[in-house]
Amino acid sequence: MISITIEKDLKVYKGRHILKVDHQFSAGGVTKIYGPSGAGKTTLLKIIAGLIHPEQGKITAGSETWLDTLAGICLPPQKRMPGFVFQDYALFPNMTVAGHLAYATTDRAWIERLLQLGKLDSLADHKPIYLSGGQQQRLAILRALAIKPKLLLMDEPFSALDPETKSQLISELRILFKELGATTLIVSHNPQELDEWVDDDLYIA
Repeated sequence: MISITIEKDLKVYKGRHILKVDHQFSAGGVTKIYGPSGAGKTTLLKIIAGLIHPEQGKITAGSETWLDTLAGICLPPQKRMPGFVFQDYALFPNMTVAGHLAYATTDRAWIERLLQLGKLDSLADHKPIYLSGGQQQRLAILRALAIKPKLLLMDEPFSALDPETKSQLISELRILFKELGATTLIVSHNPQELDEWVDDDLYIA
């Protein structure tokens, strides 16, 4: 279980906004995070990953403390080891599809399985510039899964996919997530999206 209680000052176009979250995410569960633009959904994922630090708060994962501002504890991302699907994909322009996965793992069988899952096995030698937006997004998802994470943070991971591709990919990901036992947090702009898949939801105002 991941328990989080944080406060973070955000600069928004209207001035300032305070992101306040007090929530527990069940181990192995899938949680949808939604709310209006600028509420801090992406910031929340980055705080959990250790990429952004809140002014105050505490994050625990099982018996391990990742963040405790009062105690001066803040584990870096490489200690938390989340898989992260960034909204802008954050792909390496000079690295091939297969290279992105090989950068994260040496398990060739796992790489091949991921490439087939994302239907990118025939494009393994291609660089991101030669991929469509949907293919790049699938690669970003596969790269996050390559480390077999116990925590997966996904920021609008299906926005560039057509309905058929998204439906098929989600069906296969559900199986994979259960296999990995991954606690998964998915930011979505669509309140109705993923309702049949998720175990929990968190609204951020």
